[in-house]
Amino acid sequence: MKKIILIIIDGLGDRPVSALGNKTPLGAAKTPNLDWLAGQGICGLVKPFQFPKEKTPTSEGAHIALFGYQNYFLGRGPYEAAGIGMKMQKEDVAFRVNFATVDSNFKIIDRRAGRINNTKPLIKALSCIKIDGIKFLIKESFGHRAGLILRGKGLSMKVNDGDPEEIGVKPRKIIPLDKSPEAKFTAEILNKFLEKAYQILENHPLNKKRKKQGLLPANYLLVRGAGIFKKVPDFKKRYDLKSCCIAGGGLYKGIARILGMDLKKVKGATGLANTNLKGKFLAVRRNIKKYNFVFCHIKAADTFGHDGNFQGKKKFIEKIDKELKFLLELKKTLLVITADHCTPCEIKDHSNDFIPILIYGGKIRRKGLSNFSEKTCKKGKLGKIKQINLMSKILAIAKK
Repeated sequence: MKKIILIIIDGLGDRPVSALGNKTPLGAAKTPNLDWLAGQGICGLVKPFQFPKEKTPTSEGAHIALFGYQNYFLGRGPYEAAGIGMKMQKEDVAFRVNFATVDSNFKIIDRRAGRINNTKPLIKALSCIKIDGIKFLIKESFGHRAGLILRGKGLSMKVNDGDPEEIGVKPRKIIPLDKSPEAKFTAEILNKFLEKAYQILENHPLNKKRKKQGLLPANYLLVRGAGIFKKVPDFKKRYDLKSCCIAGGGLYKGIARILGMDLKKVKGATGLANTNLKGKFLAVRRNIKKYNFVFCHIKAADTFGHDGNFQGKKKFIEKIDKELKFLLELKKTLLVITADHCTPCEIKDHSNDFIPILIYGGKIRRKGLSNFSEKTCKKGKLGKIKQINLMSKILAIAKK
């Protein structure tokens, strides 16, 4: 069986943009390497997975489904915590956190606090808080993100998200989602913590400095994705593949770590637009010699989509394409390039549109498409695949 490289360009897919000549950022981008791969390989579309209660696919749900683990979903919190190196204990409840900005009436001005990129002083101020016997452990992730763990007895993951995922409204009060005393207790102490955190953050010197500089203060914590850690089937035992992960974002490293993949550090690899793409792809090329499966995640296309920045997304895709040259001549290797979901710039959010995918390597070489885009992939020989079936499809092709 061939070795497998899976590159996930987060939020890659999009919708036509009038300012780009009714092309998507991918379709408008100059991508000679992706186009060559599309011509030599096989392309198609992937239907992103989403849980029944979700309006659109989430990054965590889509990745879990992509690896075939949708029946072992833990909630986003544990993945975020694991990805930034937080060690969880049995019965810990973990959350994903955004540093956000609220006004004096507690209405949300910015869910990402102006995309603040240095929260260490704020994290330090929030450390070692204990309320009603529960310890609150918080650690920075990349940018405005963080992980939060509640540790103690009598906790539950059955509480709602505090993040309403919109601006101009107040954060949601944490409420229990069932009638258990554990859920009620968890909601009560989490509300107490969030109130205390606001008082600390609002008066923190860093936020006072940010205000003077005309920057948004990171004065509130938006929590979501409650979950409790538990062990899941090991990726190697399940697929008989020795695997590793190269990523910048905590969520993706956390998913990989929980699945049992080795994490590989790359200097300058972040979840931001300034990530070290060259270093990532060189690390992929280096590690595919030692591993059967390399998962490489690239985040910023999704961020540009959320910001509605179609020009930025187009240029970032072009940067990715340029550095792909390091992976074009690998032998006995299957190269899979796709996304977890689409993030159209016009809606600034995830969508359930089909995702473009290309697979290149070995005996599947054929006269393929003229270029790699959402439009051309509709005509790809791979056809349409459900995301939950993608891993099995990749393995089947790798065995040819």
